Amino acid sequence: MIPETQIHIIARQMLEKHGPQAIAEAAQLAVACEGKGETEEAREWRHIEAAMKMMRGPHQS
Repeated sequence: MIPETQIHIIARQMLEKHGPQAIAEAAQLAVACEGKGETEEAREWRHIEAAMKMMRGPHQS
């Protein structure tokens, strides 16, 4: 299991590198892991995805 601090570091790095697309990329990686039966890794990608959504903040119109 990845420590919480590392989750946020990974999330921040992905957002800096890929922008908003990083959230979709994390979700796709989670789905791919789930498809292979890698539930722990999928759970970590979902956690990273959630951290990125939190960092992004609410949608603005």
